[in-house]
Amino acid sequence: MSGGYGGGGGFALIVVLFILLVIIGASWL
Repeated sequence: MSGGYGGGGGFALIVVLFILLVIIGASWL
């Protein structure tokens, strides 16, 4: 879990992308 973001930065980016995916998926349903 070590990336160029430095700890929590990469994790926060993944969380934001996941939330966007959920919102887009819900709009398609």
